Amino acid sequence: MNGKRKKNLWTIPHGQEPTEMDKIILAAQDRGKVVPTRSLIKTPEQIEGIRRAGVVNTGILDMLEGKILPGMTTQTIDDLVAEYTARHGATSACLGYEGFPRSCCTSVNEVVCHGIPNEFEVLRKGDIVNVDCTTILDGYFADASRMYIVGGKTSAKKQKLVDVAWECLKIGEEVCSKPYVYVGDIGNAIQKHAHQNGFSVVRDLAGHGVGLAFHEEPDVDHYGRKGTGMLLVPGMVFTIEPMINMGTYEVFCDEEDGWTIVSEDELPSAQWEHTFVMTEHGVEVLSH
Repeated sequence: MNGKRKKNLWTIPHGQEPTEMDKIILAAQDRGKVVPTRSLIKTPEQIEGIRRAGVVNTGILDMLEGKILPGMTTQTIDDLVAEYTARHGATSACLGYEGFPRSCCTSVNEVVCHGIPNEFEVLRKGDIVNVDCTTILDGYFADASRMYIVGGKTSAKKQKLVDVAWECLKIGEEVCSKPYVYVGDIGNAIQKHAHQNGFSVVRDLAGHGVGLAFHEEPDVDHYGRKGTGMLLVPGMVFTIEPMINMGTYEVFCDEEDGWTIVSEDELPSAQWEHTFVMTEHGVEVLSH
C-alpha cells in the first residue's frame, strides 16, 4: 500500500442527516463503485430550464420530418435548423463549438456522426441521414438526434439498421426505468441487442452528461459490463445515443475537415439520441 487514501466524491454536508439517496450512494462508494459528485445533481429549477430547451430542440427535429427530400443538400437542412432555432429565441450549441462551422450535424449513410452540412452534398432517395442538434435556451442545453430516410424508403438492410439502432436506444432507456443503475448496465444491454442482430456498437464515442454545458460527466458508453461506470442517481441529466454500425465498430476521422467520423469499412451507420433526467421513478425524456 502507498498510504494514499482515495478521495471520496460523495460527502454529507456538515450538520445534515444523510438522506436515503445519500445512504445508497455512500454504500456504493464504499464498495469501490464510481459515484457522481454533487455538482452533477441538477436542481428542480435547472431541470425545468433544460426541459424548456428540450422543447425547442425536439421541435427542430419534428420540423424536419417530411422536409428531407431527394435532391436537397445537407446545407439546406442546416439552414432550416438555424432558422427555427433563431425564431424560437435559442442558439445552437454546435455552431462555433471548437470551430464547428454549422448549426447541426448531418451524418449520411457511412458517416457515423459529426458530418458537416454543406452545399455540395446532395441527398439521394434511400439515403439514411442522422441530424444531431443541441440547443441552448436561457443558458440551458438539450441534445438529441434522429434518423431520417430520404424519400421514405431505403434498402431492407439499411431499414433494419435504423430500426435496431432505435431499439438499442429504447433498451437503454428501459434499463433506466429505475434509479441507481450503472452506466455499464446501459452499455451491456445495448451491446447484446446490437450483436444479436448482426451489428456492432461504436466504442470511440459515447453519450454524456448535459444540461449546464454541452458535455458533462459521465461518459455513457454503449458497450460494457454490468455494474461498471458511474452510478446514475436522481437529478442527473445525460444522453443515451448509441451509434450502431452495419459492419465493424471501428471508425476513422476525416483528416480534411477534422470532424466527420466514418465507419472504418465505410458501411452504413445509424444513431438515435435522447436527453434524459433520472428521477426517483426512472428516467424522463427531456429532448427526443
